[in-house]
Amino acid sequence: MKALKLTELPSIDGEVLNDPVWQNIPMYGDLIQTQPRFGFPASERTDIRIAYSEDTFFLSVVCFDSRPSELVISDARRDADLDNTDAFLFIIDTYKDGQNGFIFGTNSQGVEYDAQVDNEGQGNFNVNRQQGGTIGGFNLNWDASWVVRTQVGDFGWSAEFSIPLRTIRFQSGKDWGINFRRNIRKTNEIAYWAPIPLGFTFNRLSLAGTLTDLDLRSPGNLKVIPYVLGRLEKDYQQTDPELEFSPDAGGDIKYSITPSLTLDFTYNTDFAQVEVDDQQVNLDRFNLFFPEKRAFFLENAGLFTVGSPGEVDLFFSRRIGIGTAGNLVPIIGGTRLSGKLNRTNVGLLSMFTDDVADAGIEKNNFSVARVNHEFKGRSALGAVFVNRAGLERSDDFNRTAAIDGKLGLGNKARLSGFYARTYDPNDTTQAHAYKLQADYLWNNLEMRLAYTEVGQGFNPEVGFLLRSAFRKPEALVLYRYRPKNPESRILELRPHVSYRGYWNFEGFQETGFLHLDNHWEFKSGLEFHTGMNLTTEGVVSDFEISDGVIVPAGTYDHTEAQIIFFTNRSKPLSVNIRSVMGGSFGGSRYLNSGTLTYRQGDNFNIALTYQNNSFDLPGGSFSANILRTQLSYAFTPRIYLQGLIQNNTADEIWAVNLRFSWLQRANTGLFVVYNHNLQGGDPLNNSFIIKYTRMFDLVN
Repeated sequence: MKALKLTELPSIDGEVLNDPVWQNIPMYGDLIQTQPRFGFPASERTDIRIAYSEDTFFLSVVCFDSRPSELVISDARRDADLDNTDAFLFIIDTYKDGQNGFIFGTNSQGVEYDAQVDNEGQGNFNVNRQQGGTIGGFNLNWDASWVVRTQVGDFGWSAEFSIPLRTIRFQSGKDWGINFRRNIRKTNEIAYWAPIPLGFTFNRLSLAGTLTDLDLRSPGNLKVIPYVLGRLEKDYQQTDPELEFSPDAGGDIKYSITPSLTLDFTYNTDFAQVEVDDQQVNLDRFNLFFPEKRAFFLENAGLFTVGSPGEVDLFFSRRIGIGTAGNLVPIIGGTRLSGKLNRTNVGLLSMFTDDVADAGIEKNNFSVARVNHEFKGRSALGAVFVNRAGLERSDDFNRTAAIDGKLGLGNKARLSGFYARTYDPNDTTQAHAYKLQADYLWNNLEMRLAYTEVGQGFNPEVGFLLRSAFRKPEALVLYRYRPKNPESRILELRPHVSYRGYWNFEGFQETGFLHLDNHWEFKSGLEFHTGMNLTTEGVVSDFEISDGVIVPAGTYDHTEAQIIFFTNRSKPLSVNIRSVMGGSFGGSRYLNSGTLTYRQGDNFNIALTYQNNSFDLPGGSFSANILRTQLSYAFTPRIYLQGLIQNNTADEIWAVNLRFSWLQRANTGLFVVYNHNLQGGDPLNNSFIIKYTRMFDLVN
């Protein structure tokens, strides 16, 4: 595809067919289905045009539709999920390295959707369902400053994108990798410009097409993003709780040293507008994982990700500004340098946190240095150094050093791994961790084989360990079968088997999990997962799984059945049910969860989730339940109200988080947040926050 340099700029209003600027630009299209009819031309025509000026990248698309009255729109909020709606997305590999890129997308209502892709969107293999939300190569929380406008008509719908070049990173004088995706939801159709094999998405940038004729120069970039806020708070856990008002101010500065290297400064960093964590219940002996949600740490997060996300994270940004008990630790400020020098990714992060006398937390500096050189053929070699240093005592430190790499074996296979070691004032032994992994993905077949070891002395204080001191083999074999009969109601069958096992260093097996399953996906959007699990739990020491219920040491072998059921998620009303039934710790357990989702047009969305965990064990019976209500009402794509209401019966907690957002550029604007928490019927900590943040672009 060729881009055309403009002397006259288009009017960004969503009108494409009657805009003379666009009509003089070469048009591309001819998208190819990946579903429901793999390899066939798209059922509807799509016209794509690309142009640019000295400082802006432009793209227009006309999505012709023979039944425009049936366009599906599910959510009008920024970064709303576009999978279950009529949508158009594109990905640009601005370094032409086949690994990293930026995604932009919209639907017929003009939703702004943007994300970062690192390592072709590939995370590490991890079959523990608890670990949803890890970074793993795709970062939806990256927010750029750009404009999209749409129009709907008898022809279908059209969109115009205007993306300032200072918003993205690129290397001057290079072609870009590019691909396009269109969703035609009424027929459950997904089509791409550069054909994508089964099992992949267009995040697989090594398979992207090429955009040529780009004559781009650095536009310069200096943004100042200050904020002010006022907080009303009452902490009922104090001896004499009082309603306190505290004003605050701070902000960020973003400066592009080169088009591909950015320096960020942050002072008095605040995350008041971030959604609170989902409630979880610990029904095992290991750590719970809560994903990072704070935007500053999520930007370019894939660059700093080393290890096995959700299991052995060598750097876990939630350690900065959040105490071990979940209490907030003030962030004084810090800096981050991230980007690319030719084919080498570089990242430096240094953050300072204040002390919290009541929690016994002292002042600390957290620093991370990361380098990763990418070779041709999906290969790379890198290193990382992570350091926590107490600012009040010289012997208060913890360090992690690691090397990691991957070796691409053509487009089909890859070897990857890391080796790490930690250092602290204690003279520890076996302070190592490593992982080796082999992947194959092609021709409908996916296979993975991995081995992880974490030594007994390995202690990454600025990282995350799901469990300590283990040896773990794991494997997966999955096959995707598409019926060739076009009249078949089945879209795809995915039979698969996976295994993971954990042994301690005395040779005792603490966990075994053999999973046999098949996914039945129908062209209507209906989906079933039917599976069986063979489990082993080895308990070294007695532990209390619930109040007064003790699980004795020993080995417990059980079998359980599971079923997962989805209805068509593009419909106004949809259901998701998951049920697991079988043995556990010498008794039985029933894990049932269901989510009922309802939307009214593109304005109102509500999801009601209920999780029921019932155990009948030799030591006693108990249940632990979570009720979660998520709702949103979008007045416009930039003005919306969101709510998260949760009840955790195990901890007797009710938590309410209400957020009103009036967005301006790049997810800045006015935020009003209310938090209300109860435990055992008594109030815990209630707060009301008003925050305003604004972006000033000092280079125009």
